[in-house]
Amino acid sequence: MFLRALWSRRAALRPAESFRISSSFLRGSDPKPRAVSSEAPPLHLRGLHSLSGFTSSARFYSSSIVKSVLKSGLKPAALPGKRPPKGPRTKQPSRANQPSLKQDEDMMQCIAFATADQYHLPTLCHDLTNHGFHEIDLPRDASNVLVISTDMTAKPDDDALMFFFREGSVVFWNVEEKTMKQVMRVLEHHEIQPYEVALVHWENEEINYTLGEGNTRLERGDFLLSVDIDQPEAVLEKFAFSNALCLSVKLAIWEVALDNFVESIQSIPETLKSGKRIRLSSAEVMQKIGELFTLRHCINLRSDLLITPDFYWDRENLEKLYEKTCQFLSINRRVNVVNEKLEHCSQLTDLMRSHLSEKHSLRLEWMIVILITIEVMFELAKMIF
Repeated sequence: MFLRALWSRRAALRPAESFRISSSFLRGSDPKPRAVSSEAPPLHLRGLHSLSGFTSSARFYSSSIVKSVLKSGLKPAALPGKRPPKGPRTKQPSRANQPSLKQDEDMMQCIAFATADQYHLPTLCHDLTNHGFHEIDLPRDASNVLVISTDMTAKPDDDALMFFFREGSVVFWNVEEKTMKQVMRVLEHHEIQPYEVALVHWENEEINYTLGEGNTRLERGDFLLSVDIDQPEAVLEKFAFSNALCLSVKLAIWEVALDNFVESIQSIPETLKSGKRIRLSSAEVMQKIGELFTLRHCINLRSDLLITPDFYWDRENLEKLYEKTCQFLSINRRVNVVNEKLEHCSQLTDLMRSHLSEKHSLRLEWMIVILITIEVMFELAKMIF
């Protein structure tokens, strides 16, 4: 009886032992965890160039890969302990506004990217013309943009055009994917402070367009270009649409930068609330203030987000197209939200600076008190002895 009980007890313990063996086998012979590859530095605005990394490999990804990895599913993987990235800030048209499949097959595509803080347009133009592309002239007051044409069209219904804005954005109209990759590789050599590749493709704009009768307009989230106008006027209308798309993708990059800045200082209010000490040096506080004012300068002073560009003042038709597209992309509303966040961040950085100033003043007062106390003790010692 005793042997039977002992045998049954041993049999009951066997599954747990086998489970431990199998789990250790699954972990592998190496008991050490695998090292996690280092990510790019945080996207704080150290002159805005830390939004991006300089890479030696090609920075342009296939649009099919981008759609399958970023747009279709799932957001880019986040590091452990950090919040997952939010959805893209760029416009995602409602499904109710989407055309039917048959209509979608007939439409061409307009894609906008913000790849860098700025482009060096003269050298870019020279490089692209050496690769067989053709420059298209614009009016003299459109000096901040380079327009390039190519014969490599995605669909034969319209010409293929590319708009390169000095502010670091590029817009492709009906350009085949292979040519887009080639142009993006050339563009890498003329970027000033490029952005991260994943961020570039996450915050892009894709809008369908087609040719039709009547005036050029924005209809149900798509561009409808008139077939009744000549080629120079058609280029200017595409420029107006591209200008608005350029602002949208640049604003999306700055929105990401602001979110990262907010995340970097979000622990400070909780620290103040709990009564703990803020462990920030004066240099770190000044760095945060510099990041904040750099971002505010880019949005409110260096860009055309707050006012309509001078180019449209005597071109009423183009101004309507530009403003209609800005309204569709919710640019004004997004700018107001960003400025409201900037104001709150500015108040918090002012609080941090005043807190450090008070600490410094208190330290000086204590030093003065200690020095006076030492002097009094010396005087008392002289009087006594």
